[in-house]
Amino acid sequence: MTAKRVLVVEDERTIAEAVAARLRAEGFEVHVAGDGPGAVDAARRTRPDAIVLDVMLPGFDGLEVCRRIQAERGVPVLMLTARDDETDLLVGLAVGADDYLTKPFSMRELTARVHALLRRAARNAAPGETAPAEAAMLRFGDLEINLAERRVHRAGVEARLTPTEFDLLVHLAGRPRTVLPRERLLADVWGWADASGTRTVDSHIKGLRRKLGADLIRTVHGVGYALEVQR
Repeated sequence: MTAKRVLVVEDERTIAEAVAARLRAEGFEVHVAGDGPGAVDAARRTRPDAIVLDVMLPGFDGLEVCRRIQAERGVPVLMLTARDDETDLLVGLAVGADDYLTKPFSMRELTARVHALLRRAARNAAPGETAPAEAAMLRFGDLEINLAERRVHRAGVEARLTPTEFDLLVHLAGRPRTVLPRERLLADVWGWADASGTRTVDSHIKGLRRKLGADLIRTVHGVGYALEVQR
């Protein structure tokens, strides 16, 4: 089996080398870039299966790197940030990042996140049985979710969701009005076995509300979220 390719974009050499070494030990083929322009060029040349991307980079930052790469070819992105700033995290998710880690982080958690991203990407790309047209479309009031085309409209206006946002919305839509705990969402949508990333769920929920309306998803504090559907 061909090794999965991971592009590591990090300007701090010691961190880049440590991350690359750990990922190679996990069996990945790893390429490294140290600035914004070099990252975009490396992504074009190597066509990675996943990208570990630092936000703060010389040339132009990781947000711009993510925006340019996703405009050319969709690829799972794990963003690394030195600040636990909610605005930065929401912007990163908006430009196409699937997940993020705040520095300092453990190599064990980083590799677990990369494996989870790749599992999700493989699951989404796997061919399935052809569904009838009515089964490929979910409708809740003015919300329409086209499963086959992975497109979402509300009140006739298309919302451009990231792959993770789409998967999260579909999972909530599978059990409308049912409160799903953050830990369950992490396990089912992200494929994580632990509950260390509940903030990731919160950030993606905020992204969905921003794109689809604040009234669509209900928060049950201390528990989780539910899709509020119109009868």
